[in-house]
Amino acid sequence: MALLEIKDLKVSYGFITALKGINISVEEGQIVTLLGSNGAGKTTTLRTISGAIKPESGSITLDGKEIAGLPTYKIAKAGVTQSPEGRLLFSELTVEENLKVGAYGVKSKAQLKENFERVYKLFPILRERKSQIANTLSGGEQQMVAIGRALMSNPKILLLDEPSLGLAPLIIEEIFKAFTKIREEGTTILIVEQNALQTLKIADYAYVLELGSISLEGPASELISNKKLIDAYLGGGKNDD
Repeated sequence: MALLEIKDLKVSYGFITALKGINISVEEGQIVTLLGSNGAGKTTTLRTISGAIKPESGSITLDGKEIAGLPTYKIAKAGVTQSPEGRLLFSELTVEENLKVGAYGVKSKAQLKENFERVYKLFPILRERKSQIANTLSGGEQQMVAIGRALMSNPKILLLDEPSLGLAPLIIEEIFKAFTKIREEGTTILIVEQNALQTLKIADYAYVLELGSISLEGPASELISNKKLIDAYLGGGKNDD
């Protein structure tokens, strides 16, 4: 049984159908990526999973239990956390204070300390910056804080929305290495990205979303050499006609 299972999920904004009955399965311990251009429905998918958007119809199960339509806090309590596009840090709080916000449900002081250590081990620069105000950090450091904050609640599955957006290539490489470590530590990841090549290198399975429908899916190792995907997202070819 998949950790996260999405079946026939439909989401509409008024008369516009954003998701047209998509199916996505995420196995425990995997990194699964959802690729697609702007407006494809990627962020809508993540926001529906986390409860920020109510689905029109369909099912979302976590560990076999229905979570579609539940309040956001109940979905978070069940083990789903999201690092949103644009980071959305508390700009006037320190790094440590931002991280602590993510651990609001952690009651044990020992667990809290362990969670801080996990984040600081993943991103050592944050230990050095822990007393620094968030809005004085670089873009890459802010992204590390956003990811770390999402990890502070010990999620079963981590939702990542465009984590590479606006970052330099070397920083992207460092952050994507951290995703592999996060998976090795036992946290499942569903990542939404436009940076297809970088994401497919670390993912186990991939879905391509186009205008609210899944147009392509398969093991990431196969999709990375798929001509249709390369032409559409990696700029690796030209149309023959």
